[in-house]
Amino acid sequence: MQRVLTILFLLIAFQISAQVPSQSSSEIFQNIKKLNVLGSVLYIAAHPDDENTLMLSYLSKDQLVRTGYLSLTRGDGGQNLIGAEQGYNIGVIRTQELLAARRIDGAQQFFSRAYDFGFSKTREETLNFWDKDKVLGDVVWMIRKFQPDVIITRFPPDPRAGHGHHQTSAFLAEQGFSMAADPKSYPDQLKFVKPWQAKRLVWNTYTPGFTNKQPTEEKNPFISVEIGGYNPILGKSYTEIAAESRSQHRSQGFGSAPQRGARIDYFLHKVGEPAQKTLFDGIDVSWKRVKGSEKVQAMVSTAIKNFSVNKPSASVPELLKINVELNKLDSANIYIKAKKEEVKELILQCAGLWFETNPDDFSQVAGDTASVKVSVVKRSDYPVKLLSLQWTGNKKDSTLNMPLEDNELNSIALSPVLPTSLKITQPYWLEKPIDKGLFQIDNQQDIGFPENRPETVTKFTFEIGGQRFNFSRPWIYKSTDPAQGEIYRPFEIRPAVTTTITEPVFIFSSMEPKTVTIVVEAQQKNVKGSVKPEIPAGWKSVPESASFDLKGKYQQQYFSFIVTPPADNQEVKLKAIATVDGRMLDKSVKTIAYQHIPSQTIFPTSEAKLAKIDVKTTVKNIGYIAGAGDDVPTALRQMDCQVTMLNEAGLAKDLAIYDAIVVGVRAYNTENYLANYQSKLMDYVKNGGTMVVQYTIPGGQKVKQIGPYDMELGRDRVAEEDAEMRFLLPEHPLLNYPNKITEKDFNGWIQERGLYFAQSWDKKNYQALFSANDKDETLKEGSVLYAQYGKGHYIYTGLSFFRELPAGVTGAYRLFANMISAGKK
Repeated sequence: MQRVLTILFLLIAFQISAQVPSQSSSEIFQNIKKLNVLGSVLYIAAHPDDENTLMLSYLSKDQLVRTGYLSLTRGDGGQNLIGAEQGYNIGVIRTQELLAARRIDGAQQFFSRAYDFGFSKTREETLNFWDKDKVLGDVVWMIRKFQPDVIITRFPPDPRAGHGHHQTSAFLAEQGFSMAADPKSYPDQLKFVKPWQAKRLVWNTYTPGFTNKQPTEEKNPFISVEIGGYNPILGKSYTEIAAESRSQHRSQGFGSAPQRGARIDYFLHKVGEPAQKTLFDGIDVSWKRVKGSEKVQAMVSTAIKNFSVNKPSASVPELLKINVELNKLDSANIYIKAKKEEVKELILQCAGLWFETNPDDFSQVAGDTASVKVSVVKRSDYPVKLLSLQWTGNKKDSTLNMPLEDNELNSIALSPVLPTSLKITQPYWLEKPIDKGLFQIDNQQDIGFPENRPETVTKFTFEIGGQRFNFSRPWIYKSTDPAQGEIYRPFEIRPAVTTTITEPVFIFSSMEPKTVTIVVEAQQKNVKGSVKPEIPAGWKSVPESASFDLKGKYQQQYFSFIVTPPADNQEVKLKAIATVDGRMLDKSVKTIAYQHIPSQTIFPTSEAKLAKIDVKTTVKNIGYIAGAGDDVPTALRQMDCQVTMLNEAGLAKDLAIYDAIVVGVRAYNTENYLANYQSKLMDYVKNGGTMVVQYTIPGGQKVKQIGPYDMELGRDRVAEEDAEMRFLLPEHPLLNYPNKITEKDFNGWIQERGLYFAQSWDKKNYQALFSANDKDETLKEGSVLYAQYGKGHYIYTGLSFFRELPAGVTGAYRLFANMISAGKK
C-alpha cells in the first residue's frame, strides 16, 4: 500500500547534512562501538591521492576515532587520465573522487583555499605563488575547528618530500600546530572557533630508513603501528578497505589491488609531546575526558553488549536514553556535539528510516515552480511518527502527525515555488576568479568544506520514543539507466539562459574572418531575448546580435557570428551575453559526467580568447592518435588543419595521406594497440612523413622504443613557466620555418615549460633544440628532440603543448605549427 499527499510550499535555502545510505547491521554495530571512543586525528597533505588511505581506514575503522584529511589543494594542476578536463575542472572531478574515497575509508574531507598550480620543486616557489598567510590561516582554522588530538603529516617540510607542495603542507602543518593554540594568531577566527592545542604532530613515514634524518631529528623517537589488521565485523582487512578507497582516484589511474597481510607504518615525532608506543600515548580517548559523562559511558557499554544483529531496532530504547543523557552535558564540547549527531544517526538506522526528496527534473530556475516527491519508509517494527515537513523560511511546518506503518512507502507530492534569492549551483570556491594562487572565499565559515551545502532541502521531524528528531536532506534527482540501474544526480539551480561558445580559443593568422558559434540553451520553458558577442573595439561581428525565442526547456539554438580581426596583432576576450527581460546573463554551462562520480555542473563566464597572430602552417591533413586528457586536436583545427582521429582501425589504413601524424600525451602509456602499429608508424616517417610525439611517462610504455633511434625518457621537467628557453640550434628549420621562433614565443606560458623530458638519446641522430632549467638546477636539454629518419621527420617533445594550446598561448601555436610543417617546405 502507498499513501500519497499533496502539499504546496515555498522553498528556500537551509544548511543540511549529506544524504546517508542505509547501513548493514555490522556497520551499525561498528558505529555503536565508536560511541565509546573520544579521540581525533587530522591528516594533512597537499593533493588528492597524497593521503595514506590505509592509515585513514585504520584510524577510522579500527581505532574508531574521528578522522579527517585536510588536502591543501583540490589537485587542479594534475593530469587527467579519463578526459580532457584541466585546471579547476579536474579539481572538481578530484574533489568528488576524494569524497567517494572518504565514504569508503570513513574519514572526513577538508580543503584549504590553495589552488594547485602544477608541479613545484621547492617550498619557496610554492609559497611565492600562494599567499602563505592565508593558506597557513586555513590550516590553523581547520585545526581549531576539528580539534584533533594528533596531527599527522604525510611528508617532511623539506626537499625529502620532493614536490614543493608536499614540503609546504608539512611546513604549514608544523607552524599551525602551535599557532592554533595562540589566541593572538588569526584572532578574527575566534568569533567562530576557539584556540586548540593538539597533543603532538608526527610524520607518517614508510620505514625509519626512509627519512635520511636531518640533524634536528636525530634524537626524535619513532613509533611503529600495525595497521594491516582484519576487521571481522566488516568482513574486510584495512588494506582491502584502503585499496577500495584509493581506487576512487580514477582520473589519476590509481586503481589498487589490496595487499592482504600485516603492514607496519612508522611515525617520526616532530612537534609536541613525544609518543613512546602509540599515537595516543597520554591521551584519554574514553568518556573520562568529558565531565559528568559516567552514565553515558555505562549506557553505551550496555548498548554494545545487547546489540542484536538480527534486530537492530531493539537498540533504539537504549540509544534514546543515551540521547537524553547527552543533552544534559556541555553542548559546546566538540565530542558532545559529535556524539549527539552519531547517536541521532544510529537511532535513524536502527529504526530502519529511509527518506529522500526527488524533483522530477535535475535542474530548475530560481522563481519557478518545481515538482518534487518526498518518500518516507520505516523498515522496522519500532513505532515512529512523521510529525512534519518544513522548508526554511516557511512560517509554519506542514503538520502531518503521521504514524509510519512497517515497511509501507509514503509518498508526498510537493509543488514548491523556488525563491528568486537562490544562487546558481556553482561550486562555492569557483564563484570568484582565482587570485594569486588562491580561490577567493569571502565567508570564513565556508573554508574547509569539500562541496556546496545545498540550498534546496527538506527538513523532516520525526517522533521516536517520545523524542523529536530533525533531519535535513538535499533534493536529489534520480533516474533509471537501462545499463546502470538507479542513478542519483545533484539537483541544480540554473540561470534562465546559458550561452556557451563552442571553442575556447580562436586563432586568426590573417585578416580572414572566422565563424564564432554561440550555443544558447534555455534552462526553463518559454524564454526569449537576444544574444551578442561582446568584443573590443577594432574587432567586428556580423551580425552584432541575434534574437532567440525558445519554447522548450533545454532547447538549444546555435548562432553563428562572423568575426573579423583588426590589422594589427592582438589578443582579446570575447564574451557571449544574453539579455532576457532586461537582465544580462553571461554564464555558460559545463557538465562533467563520469560514471564513478555524481554529475557536476559548473557555470563559467561565457568567454573565449581571440588572437590575431602571425602563424603559418604548410600542412592541412593531420592524423591524431589521442592520448589521455588531450585537447590538442581542437587547437590544430584553429590553425585551419583538417584533423582525423586515428584509432586502431584508422592506423590500419593508408597513412601516407597525412601530412603529419601527432601522438597525444601518454598515448604510448595507455594504448595497447600502438605496439602493433609502431613499425608501420616508423615506416610512415621513413617514407617521408612527419611524426610529432608528445610526452610519454617512462615505465609502462606499450612500445619499447617510441622513436626511430635509441632514446631514454626520464622525469626531468621545468616547472617554472617563465624559465629561460635557450636556443641550442638557432638556425634549425624547426625554429625558422614557416614561423621565426624567438624568445617572445615563450612569454605567457602557463603552469610549466614541460615535463618528462628525454634524459639520454642517440646524439648522432637526434638534435636537441632547447635547454632550460628551474632556478638553481642543471640545464635540461631533452624538451624537444628532432631526427631525420629516411625521407621523413620525427620529433619528441615534453613541452606542455597540451596545456598551452587550449589556453591560447600564441607562441606555442607558432612552434607547434613549425613541428607539424617539418616535412612541407
